[in-house]
Amino acid sequence: MIRFETSMGTFTVELDADSAPITCENFLRYVDSGHFDGTIFHRVIPGFMIQGGGFGADMGQRQTGAPIQNEAANGLRNRRGSLAMARTNDIHSATAQFFVNLVDNAFLDHRPGNFGYAVFGRVSDGMEVIDAIAAVATGRQRGHDDVPVEPVLIQSVRRIAAD
Repeated sequence: MIRFETSMGTFTVELDADSAPITCENFLRYVDSGHFDGTIFHRVIPGFMIQGGGFGADMGQRQTGAPIQNEAANGLRNRRGSLAMARTNDIHSATAQFFVNLVDNAFLDHRPGNFGYAVFGRVSDGMEVIDAIAAVATGRQRGHDDVPVEPVLIQSVRRIAAD
C-alpha cells in the first residue's frame, strides 16, 4: 500500500506485485528514495487520466534510473482508478512517470498490434482526490500541454501498512 500526500488531498494505492513484479519493484525504488516528493501532476486530461512522477513544480525534469521491461501483458486493464506506467513510443521506456486512469481506457490495454501500458496497481481510497485533480484548470507550460495552471504538488509518497 502506498499513500500519496498531495496539495489537493490524500489517496492510497494498492500495488499488484504478483501481476507486475518488475513494475512494482521499480516504482517502490522511486518511492523509497523520495523521488516523487516535490514532483507534480504535470499532465491532467479530464475524461482520460492524470500523470505525474517526472517533473518538479518548475517543470524541470527529474533524473531517473534505467527504463524497465513493459509488463502490459500481465492481464491487468486500464480501468478507472488503475495505476499504470507512462512511457514514450518505445515500448520498454517506462522509468518513474505514472498515471491514474480517470475512466476505462481499453485502448491502452495490451492486445495484438498494441503492446499497451502496464497497469500495476489501483486507487483503493481517495478517488475523490483524483477526480478533484482532474478538474483543475490547465494550460501550456514550457512546451507541455495539459499542465495545471496552479501546480498540483505531490508532497510525499510513502509505503504504509495494509489494513
